[in-house]
Amino acid sequence: MNEKLISLRKKASELPLSPGVYMMRDEKGKIIYVGKSRLLRNRVSSYFVGAQHSYKTAKMVDKVRDFDIVLCDTEIEALTLENILIKKHAPKYNIKLKDAKSYPYVKVTREAFPQILVTRERKPDGARYYGPYSGTSTAYDVVNTVKRIFSLPTCKRVFPRDIGKERPCIYKQMNRCLGLCTGEVSEKEFRRRTDAASAVLRGDIRDAVTEVEASMREAAEQERFEEAAALRDSIVALKKLREKQKVVGDADAETDAVAFFSDASLSAVAILSIRGGQMTNKTEFLFSGDEIVDEDGIAAFLSDHYGDGASLPREILLSEPLSNEETELLSTHFSALLGKKVTLRTPKKGNAKNLCDMALANAKEKIASYRRDLEKEDKNLILLSEMLALEVIPDRIEAYDVSNIGDEFITASMVVYQNGGLQKSEYRTFRVRVGEERDDYASMREALSRRLSHIGNEENSLGEAPDLILLDGGRGQVSAVREVMEQMGIQIALFGMVKDDFHKTRALTDGENEIGIAREPGVYALIYRLQEEAHRVAYSRSQNAKRKTMKHSSLEKIAGIGPVKAKALLLSFGTLKRLSVAEREELLSVRGITEADAEAVYRYFENKRKENEL
Repeated sequence: MNEKLISLRKKASELPLSPGVYMMRDEKGKIIYVGKSRLLRNRVSSYFVGAQHSYKTAKMVDKVRDFDIVLCDTEIEALTLENILIKKHAPKYNIKLKDAKSYPYVKVTREAFPQILVTRERKPDGARYYGPYSGTSTAYDVVNTVKRIFSLPTCKRVFPRDIGKERPCIYKQMNRCLGLCTGEVSEKEFRRRTDAASAVLRGDIRDAVTEVEASMREAAEQERFEEAAALRDSIVALKKLREKQKVVGDADAETDAVAFFSDASLSAVAILSIRGGQMTNKTEFLFSGDEIVDEDGIAAFLSDHYGDGASLPREILLSEPLSNEETELLSTHFSALLGKKVTLRTPKKGNAKNLCDMALANAKEKIASYRRDLEKEDKNLILLSEMLALEVIPDRIEAYDVSNIGDEFITASMVVYQNGGLQKSEYRTFRVRVGEERDDYASMREALSRRLSHIGNEENSLGEAPDLILLDGGRGQVSAVREVMEQMGIQIALFGMVKDDFHKTRALTDGENEIGIAREPGVYALIYRLQEEAHRVAYSRSQNAKRKTMKHSSLEKIAGIGPVKAKALLLSFGTLKRLSVAEREELLSVRGITEADAEAVYRYFENKRKENEL
């Protein structure tokens, strides 16, 4: 047994039998895993005895050189602290818990005139939250649907503040909005509609259909045919929404079915939300091979996912059981959050077992789908490496572009393709410094010099070297960057992305030869995607830089005039036009403006007038 393991085992054996959190550290002192336990000594010691660990756990333990603990009064306190520490340190081997803002929810505010909106932040503000949804587009689709069904406002007016202030918009005339802004709709009627919309969001569509059908018949009988037609369309939309929701339980069900699935390299979780006897939402998450999905990891994920209780159901069905202690802990914690009893169980038969099986099938399909996509990308990468005669199949590809707005706001972008997809967290932009030589070659040379200077620095996020660099441009750009790489002693495959007359990538060049890619659709799509993404990032960052400078007054270009004085001048004269024709004496009357300032402002506009006369 090695000395490291003996030392760690001895330290663990001296821990108290108390609740707490432990943090595993590597040789550099970096936290690589965070866990919690009801009995710290037993749990931490288990890592360093001869027991069989899973591959992922064994891999983590092999990296451990030390650990710290934080004692807690209760297990629930330890559970909460564990979540906080995982989010703060993002340990390599933990399931990556996402902040609540990562998931979109539909929120119905608690006001006299409630709003229905999409949010990424859940707050204990008394509002009703529904979700989380798998993406923002799904959440917005749901909001737009219920607003259309119940003729709720879609404008940005704030009620009751804006009632009667403006004329109704065209949606009122089209019977697409009930016209709250007219003042003819009571608070009671508006709340009735938002409550009905909330019921639909909760999954209870039947009552809404019945109510809208009754309103449609009444409108038809009173010969309000346009209103009846609008209500008919609402019924159609409701029934379509109901058709999408699979009937999976009794009408009072408030249940989530949660399934975890792991194989040698990947893990996934699928959550099926059952409300009103129907499946209203499916959420899936994919975890990398290093993330340990054991009982502790699952408990941490569930604790984080259900956060402050906004999306908690009355019952959580698990495809695989947790220990009795862990189940009791989570049940106690969730019940306190919801204010009602929350049950966690693993069903053995019946409809509940079928729900768990369905969730498990979705978790497996999530991994299978990811692998299919990855395999498709791998084939393209293999073909690309053959076409370019690369020594290795590129794992990390970096693509660069430069965006110029005149001689200012020159920005270079770096986008990264790795693990079968674009890695936006790895993107970087470089604000090219102003020099005498301003051209694309010089800009690309400067950007790559700064990026490549970080290679090998493990403390820097840019320390990893790419396997392939792609430049937006042809031989000139490649030649400029190759010169930089030779000076730095760096050897990385380098190619330029050559465009045709229609601004489409037609070939790759190593500076001397061109390799056509148009006849290989998969490779072409990959290169085109990288080139367009690099252009988008460079252009958008360049535009943002321009907008920021435009927020500053042009007066600040005048010597001695800063933001405070520029604001004072504009407030005094009202418009730039009036200021431009002001006499020196008028300028001096502005508080804070000195004689030198007044003279500088007067001369500035006088020179402007002379330039315009030429």
